[in-house]
Amino acid sequence: QVQLVESGGGLVQAGGSLRLSCAASGITFSRYTMGWYRRAPGKQRELVVDISSGGGTNSANSVKGRFAISRDNAKNTVYLQMNSLKPEDTAVYYCNARLPSSSYWGQGTQVTVSS
Repeated sequence: QVQLVESGGGLVQAGGSLRLSCAASGITFSRYTMGWYRRAPGKQRELVVDISSGGGTNSANSVKGRFAISRDNAKNTVYLQMNSLKPEDTAVYYCNARLPSSSYWGQGTQVTVSS
């Protein structure tokens, strides 16, 4: 059974930082592209940043220079370091694990940035 469990969300003031974690089980973690997505109120879910099995990353323009993704294959965990947070970063953040043939989602963690 595949599980992706996010943690680290919460309430932070604008300009602050948060670190999200996603612990995976039930998959061969190192093979998967791992990503962070978010869904803001009234908007569609969008890619924030992802990291391939080889370590290459792809991020949304809105977070470049502020957010960084990393992975620890020994711990089956992917991280999202979020700095210089803005109110518009408020959203539910979801962890995703994908291969061409499969895709799995976590339950999401709320991030709220107050102005």
